[in-house]
Amino acid sequence: MKYKLELLREYPAFLRIVIFLLVLVLLWLPLAAPFYLWVSDRNFVSIITLIFLYVEFIILIHVWGKIIDQESHPLTRYGLVFNPKNYQNYLKGLLLGLFSLIGLFLIESLFGWVKWQSLNLDFFRISLEGFLVALGIGFAEELFFRGWLLDELNRDYSPKIALGINSLIFAGLHFIKPLSEIQRTALQFPGLVLLGSILVISKLAWFPASSHRLQLSPSGWLGLPMGLHGGLVWGYYMINIGQLIDYSDTVSEAITGIDKNPLAGVMGLLCLGAIAIFIWQKSLFRKLSQSSEFKP
Repeated sequence: MKYKLELLREYPAFLRIVIFLLVLVLLWLPLAAPFYLWVSDRNFVSIITLIFLYVEFIILIHVWGKIIDQESHPLTRYGLVFNPKNYQNYLKGLLLGLFSLIGLFLIESLFGWVKWQSLNLDFFRISLEGFLVALGIGFAEELFFRGWLLDELNRDYSPKIALGINSLIFAGLHFIKPLSEIQRTALQFPGLVLLGSILVISKLAWFPASSHRLQLSPSGWLGLPMGLHGGLVWGYYMINIGQLIDYSDTVSEAITGIDKNPLAGVMGLLCLGAIAIFIWQKSLFRKLSQSSEFKP
């Protein structure tokens, strides 16, 4: 049986990914279904079933890496490394994401497009909630998209092609909505693609340039992308939920962001572009050849 499972390694990346996701859903449904059927509190159901999904995902990618990919330390290969350098990278990413977003709104306020509001009494609670949400989203999404998924793509494709596919999948899954909404918020899609690309490249930013490190974690570490993703989510949560800004409506929302979403606006794209240039200069990704050291 184990030998037959190992044969999955020879399947194309797309097929391996589909099989993995099907297994994940089939394992999750028996645990989630009773809550959806018999628990009336929808918020509790959403939280508990999401926790089940995250825990199952972490267990499954570990088992998948051990059995299918024959990796002795699969989570390390995906970039989930616990050491002081990676902790520093997480903090750098968190601060970069947070202050980039704050800087964006400061610039918009100078143009008179938004106005800063006074802090409300619940701001500390909102900040703490936002941090916990950002921590969870950054960890879960980056382990999936820039960890396991990127590793599967790197096994079949060159780094640049894998980056492109990974970014498109990331953007596509975050852009699932009715056709009318897709057309109305079309500016958000290039923003999501650019963000996905930045998060891939950031795995190798401030990364120790040694062949030993690249052998253990060939596409880099997850600390920086987890922090950067989390910082952007945290900043947006505090500003949006905390009602820290008020839009003046003196300029088109295509500039500031459709539905008050910075990713869906020209200014948000420019902000991401600046982050991309900065991260690119710090990343070993630009030094990798087309043949790539990513291959197992």
